[in-house]
Amino acid sequence: MRSMSDARLVLRSGADKVSVNTAVIERPRLIGGPECKREVETCAAVVRVREMAHDESPHIDLLKCLRSSGHHALVEMFKLRPGNRRIRDISEHTAIEPERDALEGMGMAVIDMEIVDLDDWRIIPARGGISHAGLKALGLPEDSLQSFPEAFREGMAARARQLGDVGINDPKNWDAAYGKGGVHIGVQAFSDSEEDRRRILGIAREQIDGLSVSILAMQDFGAQPGDLNSLGYKDGIDQPAIEGSGFDPLPGQGQPIKPGEFILGYPGEAGFPLPMPQPDILGRNGTYVGFRKYQSRVGAFNRFLQAHGSNEAERELLAAKLVGRWRSGAPLVLAPEVDNPAIGADPQRNNDFNYANDPRGRQAPFGCHIRRMNPRDSKLTRLTDVNLHRLIRRGTTYGPPYDPNALSEADDEVPRGAIFLFISAKAMATIEFLQQEWINDGNFIGIGDERDPIIGLQEEDAKFTIPRDPVRRLVRGIETFNVLRGGEYFFMPSISALKWLAGLRQ
Repeated sequence: MRSMSDARLVLRSGADKVSVNTAVIERPRLIGGPECKREVETCAAVVRVREMAHDESPHIDLLKCLRSSGHHALVEMFKLRPGNRRIRDISEHTAIEPERDALEGMGMAVIDMEIVDLDDWRIIPARGGISHAGLKALGLPEDSLQSFPEAFREGMAARARQLGDVGINDPKNWDAAYGKGGVHIGVQAFSDSEEDRRRILGIAREQIDGLSVSILAMQDFGAQPGDLNSLGYKDGIDQPAIEGSGFDPLPGQGQPIKPGEFILGYPGEAGFPLPMPQPDILGRNGTYVGFRKYQSRVGAFNRFLQAHGSNEAERELLAAKLVGRWRSGAPLVLAPEVDNPAIGADPQRNNDFNYANDPRGRQAPFGCHIRRMNPRDSKLTRLTDVNLHRLIRRGTTYGPPYDPNALSEADDEVPRGAIFLFISAKAMATIEFLQQEWINDGNFIGIGDERDPIIGLQEEDAKFTIPRDPVRRLVRGIETFNVLRGGEYFFMPSISALKWLAGLRQ
């Protein structure tokens, strides 16, 4: 929460507590001034003071503001010092007693304090989701199970026809762990070093040791140098802006999208909340997560570029035309002739464009990957509200980095590819729409049966059109460069929902 409007939205949606965190350090009167008094009849604040090793003083301005406004404040205080181990009982440690005395002298109640080893102070980012089969295994009542959307209940493999996952992408060809309805929980953990990765895996193994839990599959993945994906392009640039997130939209993101498009229980673009699982405590503040694992056929991709470009410059321009961006991330509409890495590296510029000045696709072809996945202001042959089909997406890679010299069929079989995670309050309907309309068809943008050249499932002798003067270029021989190896739909519950789920068998 970074403003009272954020807090008001959450409280009115049924939350019993909001956390303002760092925002009140910057603006103490946020919870101590008249703005708070107008909105909240009673304000009990829990203030976490993490005092660093250089003896930085507690945030006295904030505490004074709370006290002077008559609010009751509970203070959780952490003293961080290198070399000290975590100590639960600090009553005999006098190092932070002066601060405690000062706080209590101001009328603050100090409810918990710890001395924490600064070297061990780590936050382990992790995300988890539960499949429909997993919810059933947890003992979710039948009426609750039936309150989930049909696509979620069936699972991704069973929706292969709606997703266009046929032929080489058919679930029967997926990795062994997927497609059989046996995946109950998916967890992704993130770290910034190999040391932390091993530590996180150790913690995970300790947590499941002794439980009736079987690990079906584990996949190492991570950012490549330069944030390049498995085909050598800078990735993760275009994300939707969300209303009420507290972050100003980056140039090119457009108007923020209503939070209900991504989190259940809030109004969406239509002005009302989307249906959510029941009971209310289960669905509210939850969302859906889709997982798709692709193997990149790097040899086939490079062979295609070699066959249709006589030199490096021609091959790189063709590669850019397929995606709509140069490998650096610079969009073609801002750098139509040659790459401009400075634009690609600048988040204030690399997404700041539309297609108003490229109505014929002579800079970014109509069929290129980024124009398909976010048509922006392109003229579409089928009336579509683009904001209704946006996803919060996170792509990452596994296996060795992209190799521009990989040309053999053996290189196609190297375990290397992309992990695609997407979040939406209607993730199943959205990804099925994208697969049917925008990825594996071209009619929506007036290019017939052409498919997405990067993630589309290609038919024999597939083509890609590059508009240009005086005559368009028609490139044939597009192959399926990313082959689907697995996937599933998950429900990501709120903390309240997790507590409710944990109590089902008690």
